[in-house]
Amino acid sequence: MSEKNSELSIPSGSAIARPDRIQNPGFEPEHTRVTDESEKRMRGAERGISLLFMLSGFMTAAATALYFIFPIVPGDLSSTRNNNMFVGLAIAAGLLFLGIGAVHWAKALMHGHELVEERHPTRGDDATRARAVEIFQEANKESGWTRRKLLRNSLIGALVAIPIPAVAMFRDLAPGNTPEEVLKHTIWAKGVRLTRDPNGVPIKASEVTIGSAFHVIPENLLEVEEGFLNEKAKAAVLLMRLPQESLNEADDRTSWSYDGIVAYSKICTHVGCPVALYEQQTHHLLCPCHQSQFDVANHCAVIFGPAARALPQLPITIDDEGYLVAQSDFLEPVGPSYWERVR
Repeated sequence: MSEKNSELSIPSGSAIARPDRIQNPGFEPEHTRVTDESEKRMRGAERGISLLFMLSGFMTAAATALYFIFPIVPGDLSSTRNNNMFVGLAIAAGLLFLGIGAVHWAKALMHGHELVEERHPTRGDDATRARAVEIFQEANKESGWTRRKLLRNSLIGALVAIPIPAVAMFRDLAPGNTPEEVLKHTIWAKGVRLTRDPNGVPIKASEVTIGSAFHVIPENLLEVEEGFLNEKAKAAVLLMRLPQESLNEADDRTSWSYDGIVAYSKICTHVGCPVALYEQQTHHLLCPCHQSQFDVANHCAVIFGPAARALPQLPITIDDEGYLVAQSDFLEPVGPSYWERVR
């Protein structure tokens, strides 16, 4: 662009050419609220806001009660709908009253002076820091947090009540028995065949080649009608075959494998993720969730990661037809190790 055109495009007297001439518009006049003009209305607003906080706490407590009044009955979809609807509405109402109360408090009772405060990139001097403390004290005074005890205490009560439904619902997810009792026994039993997951086809020892890995479920799992997924989650097994000389078996476990074929629980002993990644060359199992690694050649001992103990081993053998079968159930609880255990 030529110098002449440049000069024509920006008039010399414009605001763009002389930004120093832009006037500071300042703030609009502050609007006076009814609560600023009347002590009676201020007290009324305070009582109304406290009532909202109290209603929030009441609805939160009601959500907990409704969770038990309308229990979820397995197989009954209407009970699930009723539970979700009533509990959800109560929780939503509790949060709604809490939010409305907080907004009303800010708009009706807290001072809303507009201001501009410069930010300093370095530590302020002592006078500035002392003034900052005064500002916080003034904000506390203006908000009424210390002085308005009814508002403060009702808000605290509403906030304390918020987690109660979650505590009740999450606690109800825990099984009736201790985790150790639930996980100590699976549907594996003596003579139960190892079958492919998910089709349930029995596996012969001759089909398991060195370096291969099979995802396995017990044959009797297909007979389970109630709690199928829970039983499958506990009984899932990974089957592998290693060269016999690569296995370092303890004396009391030499009979738990068959001709280099070993079977271990797929449930990681860290937090229960499925261990399903097998490295053929290193004989390592990897949990994809948190990278715990287990050495299959050494009874799936932990060699890396946060898992606290080895994967439980399923003792196996073959039947008269050459199919792989379990010798018994797992001899220790499967799953995560953060629960207290006998062993």
